[in-house]
Amino acid sequence: MKKYFLLLLFFFSILSFSQKIESYRLTKSEINERELNQVSDFPIYKAFECSDKAGVYALLLCENQKSISKKDTLNTKIQAIYTMSDHGGFLEKWRINDLLENTEPKETNIWFWTKYCSTKDLDGDGYIDPVIVYGTRNENNEIRRVKIITIYKNKKYAIRAIECDLDYCRSFKKDKDWNLLPQKIKTYVDSLVAKLRKEQDLILHDG
Repeated sequence: MKKYFLLLLFFFSILSFSQKIESYRLTKSEINERELNQVSDFPIYKAFECSDKAGVYALLLCENQKSISKKDTLNTKIQAIYTMSDHGGFLEKWRINDLLENTEPKETNIWFWTKYCSTKDLDGDGYIDPVIVYGTRNENNEIRRVKIITIYKNKKYAIRAIECDLDYCRSFKKDKDWNLLPQKIKTYVDSLVAKLRKEQDLILHDG
């Protein structure tokens, strides 16, 4: 009996250890098959299926596509939704909402910067730690706002930046609870900020 128990314990430990952390982008047909379009009132810009120790989830990046032209698609509102199928419906874990601000010069577009978003297990605990990045542009085609939101244990930790050539109108703020994040996650996001500065020629500094 003792031998059987040890074998069973070994089997479950191997099963737990081999739990895969996966994420991949869903096609339009896969989005339709999963009926994910009913989750948001906005069109789904991109969707990802994420699998970790907690289960299988869908990350939906939705933009309202207020103005569509040959040159560009302009959004006034966005939503990011993390959800899973549940008894014929959907169980939402968290949601991010944002919209254009009334500024001078006027903000004209808000969009997800999917190149810099990630769905990885950043601290190695078996759970995905999504990082959502989005920005806004003004009527002068300049980047005005950049937001980096990290979700850890379903709680949001945000970095909010306003780009401006003048010190008095520029800001870069981390949430007051930022230091509660594991060091591996903070290191990853700090390197992401450095990457944004380099690749997008952004300042991303306070004052």
